[in-house]
Order: sequence, then C-alpha cells, then structure tokens
Amino acid sequence: MNGFFGEEDSLLFEISLIASDGLELPVDAMFDTGFSDFLAINGQDIDALAWERLREQTMRTARGDVRFDIYIGKVIFGGQAYDIPVHVGEDLSEVLLGRQWLQNMRLIVDISSDVLTLGN
Repeated sequence: MNGFFGEEDSLLFEISLIASDGLELPVDAMFDTGFSDFLAINGQDIDALAWERLREQTMRTARGDVRFDIYIGKVIFGGQAYDIPVHVGEDLSEVLLGRQWLQNMRLIVDISSDVLTLGN
C-alpha cells in the first residue's frame, strides 16, 4: 500500500473506517511509531461508526497517562478488511496507525525518493 508525506514529512495512508451499518468512511491516517497498537481515533468520531465498546485502558503517552476506551472496529487497509481493537480517546487530532501493523507488514520510508509503502 502506497502512502504519502504530509506536513513536516508525516507518514500518511488512506484507510477506510467501516461503520457497523457497512458505510465506508475514507480517512487519511498518520503512522505513529510511538503508538504501540493498531489504530487510535478521536472520541467524537465513534458515534457515527457505532462500534462495540470492549473495555477501558490507561496508556502512557507523550502527554502522560491517558484513558482510552477500546472498541472492536473494522477498517479497510491496503484493500483488505481487518477487525481490530481501536483506541478511542479525546484530544486526538489525527487518526493514528500504530506499530502493531509492523508485525506482518514492512514499512519503507525514503523521503528523498518520495517513497512510502506499508505491505508485505
């Protein structure tokens, strides 16, 4: 899957969030190597998706300890659908992709050649 570079060379990939009614919502998600899970979104977005809440989790972030609600969500990433745990919190300005994607995918970043890919 090809990505693109955003402001200050942020690593961006287009994904789709799949609402419980099947509606696909395309978003640009920023790859954040400091985030250890799959996906994080802002709490204001969860109502439209109607995903199932699983539990609460506190995580250490750059802003200190932050409480997240964990939902089971569906995303389309690189043309494939995934059911993944999604961290939902307040004050997230971007949809974030985290390092869990790197368990089975390879991230290639070459800013000077304008190459950004995540895949097998």
